[in-house]
Amino acid sequence: MRRLLRRRRPVPEPVGSDTVLDFRAVGRTYPGPPPVTALRSASLSVRQGDFVTVSGPSGSGKSTFLNIAGLLDTPTEGQYLLDGVDVGCLADAERTAVRGRRIGFVFQSFHLMPHRTAHENVELGMVYAGVRRRERAERAREALHSVGLGHRLDALPGRLSGGERQRVAIARALVVRPALLLCDEPTGNLDSATADAVLALLDGLNDQGMTLVVITHDPAVAVRGSRRITIRDGVLSEPVPAAAR
Repeated sequence: MRRLLRRRRPVPEPVGSDTVLDFRAVGRTYPGPPPVTALRSASLSVRQGDFVTVSGPSGSGKSTFLNIAGLLDTPTEGQYLLDGVDVGCLADAERTAVRGRRIGFVFQSFHLMPHRTAHENVELGMVYAGVRRRERAERAREALHSVGLGHRLDALPGRLSGGERQRVAIARALVVRPALLLCDEPTGNLDSATADAVLALLDGLNDQGMTLVVITHDPAVAVRGSRRITIRDGVLSEPVPAAAR
């Protein structure tokens, strides 16, 4: 019998919207008993070049918001558009491809492979984005130079400071040239001076046009955003600026 080869389904292309993240009454309820509603009918539009911080206490729904925004979880109600594409209509394989190519992640714990160099860790960030092997080495070098680590390409994570490891993680997220950079407590494991340096790097990326959404419980981090969103008991809210009242 002839083996039938399945064609790889193409990754949906952006539809030209200048809104990168668009939550339309998005909710997430986890089954019980009893059922737990972690996100309640959230509506939020993040435009290209925005720097949005999402803050709230432990258990407020920050992680659920991050997981849905990052296509790591699916809502139980509402609609989520990423770059104008309704991601709720995508098959699992398409969602994985979109996540790998359109979203960069920066986590509190860095998640670097300890026996791989900084350069190799950044290269690995391109595997699931479908970047050809020949391109990976040069793009990884460029990304590390862009975060000030051009002199640490061959260093293992154990030889890097906490701030340097977070810079490697940022380079790994940037190397896929994402539409959206999602940061989950990016300074949570850093001392205050190192945290300020990492936040200054994020400020610089935003100045260059990168769209940022930063999840934090730290008020000092929350104020860095040009837009500040709060979440409590699964409800998102955005204070109205004084000038607009």
